[in-house]
Amino acid sequence: MTGRPTELTRRGALRAGALAALAVPLAACGPGYDESPDPLQPLLAAAQADADAARALAKGADADAAGQLADARAAHAAALKSEVDRLNRPKPSPSAAPPAPAALGGLKDRLAAARKQAEDLVGGLPRYRAGLVAAVAAGCAALQRTAPALGPGEDAPKVGTAPAGAVPPEAVDPLQVALAAEHAAMWVYGLVSAFLPGEFGDAQKSGTAEHALRRDYLQTTLSAAGATPVAPEAAYVPKTPVTDAKSASQVVATAEADCAAAWLAVIDHTDDAGLRTTALHALVAASRRGTPWRSEAGEKPVAIAMPGQSG
Repeated sequence: MTGRPTELTRRGALRAGALAALAVPLAACGPGYDESPDPLQPLLAAAQADADAARALAKGADADAAGQLADARAAHAAALKSEVDRLNRPKPSPSAAPPAPAALGGLKDRLAAARKQAEDLVGGLPRYRAGLVAAVAAGCAALQRTAPALGPGEDAPKVGTAPAGAVPPEAVDPLQVALAAEHAAMWVYGLVSAFLPGEFGDAQKSGTAEHALRRDYLQTTLSAAGATPVAPEAAYVPKTPVTDAKSASQVVATAEADCAAAWLAVIDHTDDAGLRTTALHALVAASRRGTPWRSEAGEKPVAIAMPGQSG
């Protein structure tokens, strides 16, 4: 295959972010105002409670992990509060705050519950809200891999068969961006194999295999929709040269972040329940895979609080 190399930077994430920005609706108002309690309010309350509890534990041996957890859950709370305040729907009666944990492990079940609660909401929310809540779910899933006391958490299901029905026209472009990101990720995993010690072999092989599954799914889905799946570039140029295990880990982490951004844009652009579920699983998987690579690269924070979102 021939063709000019393409710079492997945040291009995929920026393109996905530009698409996602179009999905943000204006605040609801007027006769259509919804007077039912806001389903995001329990997520907000849990995020704030977790942030406060983790902040109190940010000392001693668990200081780093607890501090990162506190920062990420505070970011979740801030994002959710902004959206809850925007719609200004009635707030449900506050429930009693959970007891403060004595150690970091006391937040393990709470983090898992917050992830599941967010995942369960994604299918039934308006597009912008679905993307916001999906990013919170993926952030919780990534946090589960930051410390043994918090995880390891469940891996996202593998991609299933391509949908039999028609793909919504508005989802075709985001799916093409996701396919481009999957092509790039597969190339990156091939590149870094020469720079990683033997103990990284399983992670490298499993990452390659999962991206291959998602690539195949996207190619089949786009072809069924009458679109020509975007082809891989002849080569990609990492933003920084890959010369050792640390720089190799960094470029893998970047590729996973680009995939997360692309799949989040799919959620932002479809109401199709099956497609949203597939995109959510891909977003969560990329976020969880990217976390240990970020750790190996020395990135801080280890877990991205809102995977897929720009900024």
